[in-house]
Amino acid sequence: MRVILHAGFHKTGTTTLQRALHHNRRALAAHLRLVPRDRMMPAGRSARAWSASRDPLDMALFHYELAEVMAGWDSTDPRPLVTSAEDLCGNMPGRHGVETYAAAAPLMAAIVETLAELHPKAQPEFFFSTRAPQAWLASVHAQHLRAMRMTLSAEDFAQKFRSAADLDAVVDEIARSVAPCPVHRAALEQSAARPLGPLAPLLDLLELPENLRATLEPQPPANTAPPPDCTAELLRLNRSNMDAEALAAAKRALLAGAG
Repeated sequence: MRVILHAGFHKTGTTTLQRALHHNRRALAAHLRLVPRDRMMPAGRSARAWSASRDPLDMALFHYELAEVMAGWDSTDPRPLVTSAEDLCGNMPGRHGVETYAAAAPLMAAIVETLAELHPKAQPEFFFSTRAPQAWLASVHAQHLRAMRMTLSAEDFAQKFRSAADLDAVVDEIARSVAPCPVHRAALEQSAARPLGPLAPLLDLLELPENLRATLEPQPPANTAPPPDCTAELLRLNRSNMDAEALAAAKRALLAGAG
């Protein structure tokens, strides 16, 4: 059983890829089995918890949640099994005290271990979307401005989290931790220009026929950063003395207007 796990990273086109998989699921069904992101969310929550706590109990829960979903995978089905869930790499740097993707390699090794226990003949592969450091840092900062009370400027955020932005180095570490399992990567700067966007490199791995790929419908970029003036206003709001409820309402109004 071939298993391809698209396990990260945040802000590298993952939501766009997931929406494209879901939108084209019927056309793809004869060629692959799709495990929706929501089925992987309990494991993703446990991965995020462990990335922040490094508590063995959180790692045990990660194994448990993985086993809960993997137990239902039919190893006799010849179609490759595909899932995409960026939270399997843990928290996005900047959340809950997490500053890098140092948790990613141990989490990927745990996935291999759990899968081997349940499906000894499974053949896991990992696929990661990457992004140039400067663009990734700017996108993560904008996401934090929307989702939490981030008060660092983009420049200060980039300085503090610069070591987290070398996503290729993280993939290299993951490859060492899960060897000999194949580990693939694709830069968003290259895949975004392709007709099917971030989905295209995943389809390359699956070696789907060109006549099928021609029928698939691309999806527009999802979860993109707001325009610069909106980002500046989000930072101002986060630095204000508003209480949490008022701040959330002001952000919702601002983002609705920007959309």
